Amino acid sequence: MTINCKGKLIDLSSPAVMGILNITPDSFYDGGKNKGERNIIKKIETMLNDGATFIDIGGYSSRPGADFVSEDEELKRVLPVIKLILKQFPETLISVDTFRSNVAKQSIESGAALINDISAGHLDNNMLTTIGKLGVPYIMMHMKGNPKTMQQHTNYNNLVKEIISYFAERLSAAYTAQLMDVIIDPGFGFAKSLEQNYELLNRLELLNMLEKPLLTGMSRKSMIYKTLNTTPDNALNGTTALHMVALQKGAKILRVHDVKEAKECVSLYNQLNLLN
Repeated sequence: MTINCKGKLIDLSSPAVMGILNITPDSFYDGGKNKGERNIIKKIETMLNDGATFIDIGGYSSRPGADFVSEDEELKRVLPVIKLILKQFPETLISVDTFRSNVAKQSIESGAALINDISAGHLDNNMLTTIGKLGVPYIMMHMKGNPKTMQQHTNYNNLVKEIISYFAERLSAAYTAQLMDVIIDPGFGFAKSLEQNYELLNRLELLNMLEKPLLTGMSRKSMIYKTLNTTPDNALNGTTALHMVALQKGAKILRVHDVKEAKECVSLYNQLNLLN
């Protein structure tokens, strides 16, 4: 299973790690920490040295109830950081976390390699056609509503069946728009209760029927720290435990705040797989 990033085939037979770089002031875990060129360069250098295959940049917080950010503000946050990273680390494969087609277009033109869209094209009707024309990998996530309203949309008759149906429809739309490489993200924490997040993880292997690389984003989320009665700062151990479960159920990319620990988890998973 491979994806093409800037003409380079990324082999996902061994799962990859995507390091998170939030450049928003209100992210649930690291909001406001990544300010200034020196801090950003140091953070990227650490993640790359720790084994990140991708760096995911977000200029618009998608946490529940997140504040609105204008397109101009999102561009002002994201584009200079893309250019800064590529100036210092030219081979970096940058993913941009955005649901806006114009932000996606300008990000790719500035050197980003793939787009990560929490709405799977539902929040911008031009997104899929834009990605099709750009010819870059596209991560589509399951969500209902938007970041402000999503936790009001947690009613499902059959959670996993509805998520699979959602992706089947979105993949059909992606094929029509001539998207070549699509990655699916089931959207832990997005329009799902704590219990539903665990139901989804418990049955995650069913999403493999879609025959697309599976990305999971559970790092330090409330499904972990609320269950453990702790805080995001103290949720690394729980995060690592659930990462191993996700890998065993078919995840090919872990989107994480802590690259070193996630990479170690992948190494242990690979060692276990040698015995099969």
